[in-house]
Amino acid sequence: MKLIKAIGVAAGLMLSVGAMAQQVATTTSSNPSARPIPESDILFKKTVWRKIDLREKQNKPMFSENREITKIIINAVKSGELTAYKNDSLNTPLTREEFIANMTSQETAGGLSEEEIAAGFGKEEAKEQEDAWGAALGETETQTSTAPVSNEYFPKQLYLLELKENVVFDKKRSRMYHDIQSISVKVPSTLNALGFEQNVGSFKMSDLVRVFRANPEMAIWYNAQNDAQHKNLADAFDLWLFSSYITKISNPGDRALADIYGGGKKGLLAAQEAAEALIEYEYSLWSY
Repeated sequence: MKLIKAIGVAAGLMLSVGAMAQQVATTTSSNPSARPIPESDILFKKTVWRKIDLREKQNKPMFSENREITKIIINAVKSGELTAYKNDSLNTPLTREEFIANMTSQETAGGLSEEEIAAGFGKEEAKEQEDAWGAALGETETQTSTAPVSNEYFPKQLYLLELKENVVFDKKRSRMYHDIQSISVKVPSTLNALGFEQNVGSFKMSDLVRVFRANPEMAIWYNAQNDAQHKNLADAFDLWLFSSYITKISNPGDRALADIYGGGKKGLLAAQEAAEALIEYEYSLWSY
């Protein structure tokens, strides 16, 4: 009888441990953070949004020729290696087609409408151009072909990223952490015909780290001073080797700093003051 009870207790413990392990694994895999901090260890947290302009001198190592971070992200989505989301809430995945549509210029000024193309306009002109090029190159009519024209933005054109992070004070380790949750690729307002920034796709930081680690030859932070010391992009984000500015801090109205304080110089000053306030908060924790 005692043996049966012991077996029953052991089985119950195994089931309990198994359920707990499954719960932890599921929670970890769904967490957008590359290094999640347990909620029980968090003494303070604010969600902060930052913009990264890859054209800035400090950010050029992430935007080196043919190794642009945007190129790596785009190729990973197209190959199915990376999942894109509609926005930084990371709740709604985008299909590959939706992602490509988001990074495709919608400007059709000076071109034919869909109805005109369906009616056959422009076909004769295209055929004449094709024959002319074929004749100039000494090709036969069967050898000539017209490559499809793509309106997708080039990776170099998508120089704007938005980073969403949790600024967390870990009471167990007694320090502040920048826990990056997501990175979004933006179409700059200068490229959008409607004049505002458009989200191409948002990505979990944990997914990006996996892609960066899997592509060490491409996903590099270029060290202009020493070719032997290039770093992986995952390490570059860990070490905060980039320049950014704050655009929003979590607030009841979910308003950006530019909406509260105004754009231009006022917005930049507000961003600087917000960054200093976060640093000051960490220092004040050690004041007696």
